[in-house]
Amino acid sequence: MADYKTIRGVSTYEYEEKRSRFIATAAFADTEEKAVAHLNRVRAANRTARHNVYAYVLREGGRTRYSDDGEPAKTAGTPVLEAIGHAGLSDVIVVVTRYFGGILLGTGGLVRAYTAAASGALQNAELVTMRLVTDCSVTVPYPQFEQAQRIIAAADTRPAEPEYADAVTLRWRMPAGTEGPLCRALQELTRGAAQIHIGEPRYDAF
Repeated sequence: MADYKTIRGVSTYEYEEKRSRFIATAAFADTEEKAVAHLNRVRAANRTARHNVYAYVLREGGRTRYSDDGEPAKTAGTPVLEAIGHAGLSDVIVVVTRYFGGILLGTGGLVRAYTAAASGALQNAELVTMRLVTDCSVTVPYPQFEQAQRIIAAADTRPAEPEYADAVTLRWRMPAGTEGPLCRALQELTRGAAQIHIGEPRYDAF
């Protein structure tokens, strides 16, 4: 399955247009429940705001949602959704809170302001690539520890700290479906004695 880009954590950006303040908050959300929870947090923190416009894109099922939250149709939620699409991101929600400054902006001004705010929050975010990965482990005797560690490090892996007991357990993460050559090398090293555990594939940053 294809890699995809998303953001890590939460990022914000503030934009002002004719005394109206547009505060955008972008967050990672890989389920509808997480997206709604982020929206509710922003709403709770901005109870006196005129509008809390939002859009989100979920990779699972290609689901998208957006709301103008009282702004004229297609002047708020749609620009926020298009900003996410332009950035090429999934599993993201962006909420743009507007504090009205007393001056009407018109449809063009609203589109421009919501686009600028949402785009700014996404540009401020830490981008990550999500890949289908698996967490693996192998336990080897101490005489084979360093060589096994070198074999794992030489592959396309993200090693974790070893665990030391009667033997050494090495743990690492790697792209799902690429485990074969590494497993064979570890089996050759241990003359078939290596007990290698390969976890269930899942999407994570890599």
